[in-house]
Amino acid sequence: MFEFFSKAENLSIITPTRLGFIILTPAPIKMDTGRLIDCKIYLMGIPIHWRSLITDFELPHMFIDQQIKGLYTMWHHTHTFHEMDGRVEIKDRVVYSIPFSILGRILNYLWIRKDLQNIFYYRKRVIDKHFENDDYKSYTKDSIMEK
Repeated sequence: MFEFFSKAENLSIITPTRLGFIILTPAPIKMDTGRLIDCKIYLMGIPIHWRSLITDFELPHMFIDQQIKGLYTMWHHTHTFHEMDGRVEIKDRVVYSIPFSILGRILNYLWIRKDLQNIFYYRKRVIDKHFENDDYKSYTKDSIMEK
């Protein structure tokens, strides 16, 4: 299972199509600490360049990606994989902050936080379907929090 998540090319499978997600970094992408990954998403039709840095990569237990360039002032996403009773539990922890001071906080309250939750719910459904015949336990959006 970790193999699926350690291939950046699979991000396009688990990202909602409405975001028009495209990986700009040439494939194959070798995931490891220090790896930069460039992508493009479309937010309300506006193209956004997103650059992530893999800041920690511990096969097969966890990896962390941090946004270097993109929508957020800060984005820190920890992916963990725990074997439990012969099955795998996947957890995500996202800590983020938004630009635009009070306007950003209002946007977060009205739209951004819910949109992020929907994106992770979409991922859960896709992953559940992809691994329905495997020893896959659960994919939880453990926490998505604004800093």
